[in-house]
Amino acid sequence: MVSIADYGTVQQWTRGLREQWGEEPDMAQRHEMLQRFAELVGKDPDVIIEECTQEVDSGKRIRVKARREYSEKIAEFQATVGGDPRQQSKAANYIRSFFIHNGIFMQAGLAGE
Repeated sequence: MVSIADYGTVQQWTRGLREQWGEEPDMAQRHEMLQRFAELVGKDPDVIIEECTQEVDSGKRIRVKARREYSEKIAEFQATVGGDPRQQSKAANYIRSFFIHNGIFMQAGLAGE
């Protein structure tokens, strides 16, 4: 079984956080939440990001429909996380951070765009 940390998109996420913060990020809880999200959608992290982009002549382009669908899945995921609303929001923000550090702009409430 492949560890969630072995996926290229997860390694990119870790590098992005390290560069942003200037220190080694604590990824244990982030990995756990991403693993749960990946199980919810039935796809590995690399496939999730791949589905949100497409190659065009000028480089990568965001697939808006896929991004919207994943934004809805994040909201669905948030509702499944135990704890109080703050903890649920934190878990959802971990997932959004994963998308953002892989070049997919994601914010709370994007599902309704």
